[in-house]
Amino acid sequence: MINIFSVIFAFHKFIPRVRLDPMVGRIWPLGHMFDTSDLCEATLDTEGKVLRVLVSVGKIALLLGFLYMFICSLDILSSAFQLVGGKAAGDIFQDNSVLSNPLAGLVIGVLVTLLVQSSSTSSSIVVSMVSSGLLTVQLAVPIIMGTNIGTSVTNTLVAMTQAGDRSTFRRAFAGATVHDFFNWLSVLVLLPLEVATGYLYVVTKLIIDSFNIQSGEAPDLLNVITDVLTESIIQLDESVISGIATGDPEARNKSLIKKWCQTFTNTTLMNVTVPGPENCTDPLFCWDDGNQTITLKNVSKTYNIGKCKHLFVDVALPDLAVGLILLALSLLVLCSCLVLIVKLLNSMLKGQVAAVIKKILNTDFPFPFGWVTGYIAIIVGAGMTFVVQSSSVFTSAITPLVGIGVISIERAYPLSLGSNIGTTTTAILAAMASPGDTLGNALQIALVHFLFNITGIVLWYPVPFTRIPIRLAKSLGSVTASYRWFAAVYIIFCFFLLPLFVFSLSLAGWKVLVGVGVPLIVLLIFIIVINVLQKRKPGCLPAVLRSWDFLPLWAHSLAPWDKVVSVITAKCCCCCKCCQIATDDEKKTEENNQTTHMEAYDNPAMNTEKEMENEIKIELNILNMTRL
Repeated sequence: MINIFSVIFAFHKFIPRVRLDPMVGRIWPLGHMFDTSDLCEATLDTEGKVLRVLVSVGKIALLLGFLYMFICSLDILSSAFQLVGGKAAGDIFQDNSVLSNPLAGLVIGVLVTLLVQSSSTSSSIVVSMVSSGLLTVQLAVPIIMGTNIGTSVTNTLVAMTQAGDRSTFRRAFAGATVHDFFNWLSVLVLLPLEVATGYLYVVTKLIIDSFNIQSGEAPDLLNVITDVLTESIIQLDESVISGIATGDPEARNKSLIKKWCQTFTNTTLMNVTVPGPENCTDPLFCWDDGNQTITLKNVSKTYNIGKCKHLFVDVALPDLAVGLILLALSLLVLCSCLVLIVKLLNSMLKGQVAAVIKKILNTDFPFPFGWVTGYIAIIVGAGMTFVVQSSSVFTSAITPLVGIGVISIERAYPLSLGSNIGTTTTAILAAMASPGDTLGNALQIALVHFLFNITGIVLWYPVPFTRIPIRLAKSLGSVTASYRWFAAVYIIFCFFLLPLFVFSLSLAGWKVLVGVGVPLIVLLIFIIVINVLQKRKPGCLPAVLRSWDFLPLWAHSLAPWDKVVSVITAKCCCCCKCCQIATDDEKKTEENNQTTHMEAYDNPAMNTEKEMENEIKIELNILNMTRL
């Protein structure tokens, strides 16, 4: 007698493994990963599918429009900062005695870039000062390092706008500050090296002397598109800041707002009265007429032909008032566009789409070419920054993508490194467009910036162990997610208080700087070493130093400070009950996140893969039971 179970089992092997979807009556292959999009696709008719495509195209168009407005708002924000603090930046650069101190030069580079919100503007001021002989290239090197630090504050501020959700804020702030840590660590290594050996100056000087470089023309790429909108709002006269920095007395009384866009300069050879024969242009063209000395000299006169056509061309307001108006409006547009971009990305990048994009962006090449992936990301970052012609724009654009989890921090790090290179290549091309008498100095300063970033990448990227900025950024992201007020403390301390503190010590002289700075640096190194030993080898430490519990709680924990901040914000809050409800909701959401064991740096929208795997396992168990 044939065993009926054997027959059923043999017959079952030839049956295709399928499953019936009870909701739509459609048969899916058993290995198919079911998603809600499959249900929608199955229930939609032709008209619904066309409507769905139109909605997707509309979302893409809106995303591009908001991204365009976001980039333009960053440009207007830079102009606003220049109107508010541009003349102050020129005054800071004017004190050459302070610039002879490398630390003071570094801090001035940071502060000036923060004031004008553009490393290109601060670099152009340095080029003008070097070309006019007020500053040597050696003294300009620390300033260029400072501009590299100052320009990284923009994407950190952009990350602050995502503080509404703790998980998103954790990822976004870590993705933004990885750029900061790279710049700070590179300066900590290369500034002492430059002071001791002149490494950057010597290498760039050899490059300039070795090649016969001719002046050219810098390309306009994205500016061709954005200038249509930004120049209709405001146009600035960049020569005013450079004139103040180089000591031009007339520049101080000029407005930064550009009034005349079409001018004509007429140069005429005419008789000019000079104080004495030593001021003559040539002895052959010098004669006395009584008590006066007259010489022939080319005199240029500029005639205004056509006015500019931006909104503030005829507004009778001071630069500070116009700057504050533009600052408020640009921040409003920037934050609004950023929120809308994040909302659109979250609606477009869901489920399978998000999983596929995340896999494409964050997956390495197969062995043994996995190491190539990061360097390709560096090239991509450099290319994209070259297109948009601003590292701040590029890093600020990828910060929301890091926040929603589409781009991992490990991938955002090489993209940020590439953006540093991309902005220096743009500066090199801009320097090559300089006139012949300033070409050498301008190009050497741009090459200093380029070599600084290349050396930083060599220090902090090729060996995985040396990618310290990633670990530091993740730690800071976790802290700021728990204590969101600490993000503001970090920005104020690192970009304002610390530079101002070092600058004030530099003004006091080397003795004060060494007397105060060295003990603080020794104390900081001691704390770092003790922290590392506490985590790795606590047995090597005395019993007292194996933890910081011997210190008061406020000295080694942010929890007491958090209570103080909570009390202050509660008093400032007009509706305390609403705040209490909001905090209770946050606690509930945190408990729910802990119960689901969600990873800190994963996107919640991308957890569908795990659900699909669990569904497949359940189906396999049911199938095994039916075999019995």
